[in-house]
Amino acid sequence: MSPHRLLPPRAAIFVISATLALAACQRSNAPAAAAGGAPGQVSVVTLQPQSVLLTRELPGRASASLVAEVRPQANGIVKRRLFTEGGTVKAGQPLYQLDDATYRADVASSEATLARAQATLETARLNARRSADLARIDAISRQDNENAAAALAQAEADLKAAQAALQRSTILLDYARITSPISGRIGKSAVTQGALVTANQANALATVQQLDPMYIDLTQSSSELLQLRQELAAGKLSAARDVPVQLLLEDGRRYPHDGKLAFSDVTVDPSTGSYYLRVTVPNPDNTLLPGMYLRAVVGSGRRDGALLVPQQGLTRDPKGDASVMVVNQDNKVEQRAVQVSRTIGDKWLVDGGLAAGDRVIVAGLQKVRAGMPVQATEAGADAAPAQGAAAPAQPGANAKAPAADAGAPQK
Repeated sequence: MSPHRLLPPRAAIFVISATLALAACQRSNAPAAAAGGAPGQVSVVTLQPQSVLLTRELPGRASASLVAEVRPQANGIVKRRLFTEGGTVKAGQPLYQLDDATYRADVASSEATLARAQATLETARLNARRSADLARIDAISRQDNENAAAALAQAEADLKAAQAALQRSTILLDYARITSPISGRIGKSAVTQGALVTANQANALATVQQLDPMYIDLTQSSSELLQLRQELAAGKLSAARDVPVQLLLEDGRRYPHDGKLAFSDVTVDPSTGSYYLRVTVPNPDNTLLPGMYLRAVVGSGRRDGALLVPQQGLTRDPKGDASVMVVNQDNKVEQRAVQVSRTIGDKWLVDGGLAAGDRVIVAGLQKVRAGMPVQATEAGADAAPAQGAAAPAQPGANAKAPAADAGAPQK
């Protein structure tokens, strides 16, 4: 017979309760033993001052650098369209040919009038010369000599008037062939063959736009301009001049050519509280088209001695206040409240709360608390090696554990 069967029921219950209590005590003492053991492993980034270019990403629209609306300067019927819609045209290239029969007739009439004026002038010149010779020997009266000189002057004036009339007729004849005022891309034609057009009409026949270079018109808040000027005046920033402007297309791709800030407007739009900036950018492949939406990364200033904290090392409480965990000189964890203003890449720009040389924890935040001793390992540029070292020893078992520690909120 088993000895356990000899125990009374109450004694058996007492033995089982004592065994469970002993096991619970052992489990409760395990974390305390672990806490008093080896320090926790964390990855840190040591803050170093550096010069940072502060930028603003502004929305904008592309526009052509030159725009010319083609309008007729003479009346007539369109006989031919001399260009391909959507193609490239050169300055002075014929675009339309109007019916010019009337203008050719006017030129011929002006040429005849000019020839008659030249003949009249020659006759008046001969008469004036003979009259002058006769007047010197008193063969004619003084009045007749003066009349001959006046007729010569009138003939010279008539010749100039005839020349001006011929020039005007020639200009009108040239206007019958409508040419492009600039080089660029031409859009669709508003008229077809046989259409009647009039001089200086309101509707353009076509529009020519120069697409290389292009203008990018941006808008920026006037409050940002005031803040920038205050920071420059206070010495927090230094002016960033001649910084290339990077452009981002609608699909997020970067445009291969950088632009240059041309000018900023001097007037603030009262309806939006913003003012305009213009960027000039090369467009050799005609990738940019007028009206296209873009985003421009414009340099606003340069901050020397700036401190950057990786985003995974910063946490916020329910009120939105930011804080980081740092490893102090005693290799213990310390919580710091910090002030940050903007992100630069994958880092926060620190305005206060940290100093150069501080070691900010970027991996292992879930395992530490304020006042806890830790063993810190420098994370490097991207914190990947240190995070990998802090991972469990089993290869491949918890490959994503360090990244989860780095991005997890503080407990």
